[in-house]
Amino acid sequence: MKKKKLIRKMESIVGKGNVVHSPTGLIVYEYDASLHRALPDAVTFATSAEQVSSLIKLANSANIPFLPRGSGTNLSGGTVPAKGGIVIELSRMNHILDIDLKNQRALVEPGVFNQTLQDALAPLGYYYAPDPASQKVSTIGGNVGENSGGPLCLKYGVTTNHVLGLEVVLPDGQIVQMGGKALEYPGYDLKGIVVGSEGTLGIVTKIIVRIMRLAEEVKTFLAIYDSVEDAGQTVSDIIAAGIMPATLEMMDKLVLKAVEESVHAGYPLDAEAVLIIELDGLAEGMNHLVQRIIEICKKNRVREMEVAESDEERDRLWVGRKGAFGAVGRLYPSYMVNDGTVPRAKLPQVLKKVAEIGKKYGVPIGNVFHAGDGNLHPLILFDERDKNQLELVKRASYEILQACVDVGGTISGEHGIGIEKLQAMWFLFGWKDLDAMWKVKRTFDPRNLCNPGKLVPEIETEKGPTARAR
Repeated sequence: MKKKKLIRKMESIVGKGNVVHSPTGLIVYEYDASLHRALPDAVTFATSAEQVSSLIKLANSANIPFLPRGSGTNLSGGTVPAKGGIVIELSRMNHILDIDLKNQRALVEPGVFNQTLQDALAPLGYYYAPDPASQKVSTIGGNVGENSGGPLCLKYGVTTNHVLGLEVVLPDGQIVQMGGKALEYPGYDLKGIVVGSEGTLGIVTKIIVRIMRLAEEVKTFLAIYDSVEDAGQTVSDIIAAGIMPATLEMMDKLVLKAVEESVHAGYPLDAEAVLIIELDGLAEGMNHLVQRIIEICKKNRVREMEVAESDEERDRLWVGRKGAFGAVGRLYPSYMVNDGTVPRAKLPQVLKKVAEIGKKYGVPIGNVFHAGDGNLHPLILFDERDKNQLELVKRASYEILQACVDVGGTISGEHGIGIEKLQAMWFLFGWKDLDAMWKVKRTFDPRNLCNPGKLVPEIETEKGPTARAR
């Protein structure tokens, strides 16, 4: 199908003015927050599941790829149109359709910002637990696609633990319901397969999420250390003591410098690391937990501790952590963020290895991560315009992922695989494992048109490359 005819058909579905196809307009959609670039053939703004269904059927008739996109905050290339085709932009599907307090559920469209839902729930005394650092601009649909986490995931789990139902447009255009308001449904857990599938098995158009009551009391600490190892040991000791904080976050010296220059949160520039520790729960017994945390920190040579005494002080401590990724732009024009996860006890060993890899390739690496569940986010800083430097950064990134796997960890905690970590899947899986994943992909998407080139690398079969099998 010729492009002009394709554009006319898309406009007949979503209306004129809702299709972007000019060369300059398409440039905006060739990238996300990863290092990859690829131009789409067109971008369409859908406002309903029916429009999404019609667009997918059109893509099938033209035999061209399609993929969903929200805010484009993806850190692994998941919303980059790797094979061209149609970007189905969902940012206008941004309505909170229902908040059901009696059943502690909310129904939202995929384009709703995570923070928008939080802001709607807070005055009612509720919140939605998955809280990625990008929550001001990342969408619930994108969070579903990547199975996003955030600081609260230590205690409350990631997105899949809080999504109960989905409306999904399958790669052939069918609109189906998976799960619902109830906790359990009979049959295969299709919802569980779709959450975290990075838009490769269909496009989510409605989401039912679990909401929770705000905690009766919250205590937030900033613990300052002269040693990364001491901070890491504190994390292990807190968990070993049977205490489950809501969050346990760590930032190292390089990241602290960037954050303090950016938001002036009051972090010490001479510290090697800080922990943000947050307890939540009932007021009864909270003071005992606070004292236990202080004791454990002191045992591990904490230099200084600050306890937030008001919501304003708590927000000040968190603003730096939430803005850490953006803040490093003050130090270097580009960064690549890793997302490996390791057993907590292995954190000091892997952090040492990360530093060695940085020295090996001559690139500075800052660390900011969910220390409580071992989810590392090494930020490799560089100048993307230097192609030689870019190649070194990619090699360093893969070595860090291999180091995580070597200690029993994995290559993603919440940012997904996308394009950026595609070949690192071989660090974890063999041919048979990946072939099993391809069987799932082909069942949902036999023509491999739905966000192709992501999540699962091509493997050779008796019919040739799996990705092109029909």
